[in-house]
Amino acid sequence: MKNVSIILPAFNEEKLLPASLKAIQGALGAFTSHGWTSQLCVCDNNSTDRTAQVAREAGAQVAFEPINQISRARNTGASIATGDWLLFIDADSHPNHALFNDTRLAMESGQLVGGGSVVALDEASKGGATVTKMWNKVSAIRGWAAGSYIFCRADAFKAIAGFSTEFFASEELDFSTRLKAHGKKSGLGFKILKDHPLITSARKLHLYSKWDYVWFLTKLAFRPRKILRSREHCKTWYDGRR
Repeated sequence: MKNVSIILPAFNEEKLLPASLKAIQGALGAFTSHGWTSQLCVCDNNSTDRTAQVAREAGAQVAFEPINQISRARNTGASIATGDWLLFIDADSHPNHALFNDTRLAMESGQLVGGGSVVALDEASKGGATVTKMWNKVSAIRGWAAGSYIFCRADAFKAIAGFSTEFFASEELDFSTRLKAHGKKSGLGFKILKDHPLITSARKLHLYSKWDYVWFLTKLAFRPRKILRSREHCKTWYDGRR
């Protein structure tokens, strides 16, 4: 398997998307210098700005998903992917050459159905660093990939029907769980890469207050299934703040 499709779901990301695409294209040598071909796909998730135009100008193939939902955007992006491996990256994240190299080696090992990466924020913040550190530990222990960086075999993605559209948040946890179960049937594992964190945006720390998060987590603790299946309750992903 020597072909990777990189898929970015994007909703009104004209400001941050150019830097993300530039970082991805700058890191692709980790694949192409070892004989891999690559494809860059952006799913325009019903944006009202220049997201689609920015993506095309950067040389990406663009798919359109009219229903604003992260799961649907990833699935629609994957629908135009031709790679044997799929790599989902958020439109506000910046992978580097070292992370892509680790990802390629993981893919080439023949031992994995997929995996993810630990993450780091793009600016210093005590609170943000604490939460990120906690997440990275949970991610490694539970084998859950952060939604900002998930890779998997294309055949496995199809076999489990991609990301569940029941969820408006935490869909990556459900996806990781189902992907691991599928891989286990064939003796394939799931790995969280730890040596070179994905750099991702800390913008939500500025867009929402700590009380917004406290209130969300409180509701989540009591009614997780209802909260994660409701666009209205998952406003930090869907209210359009940028």
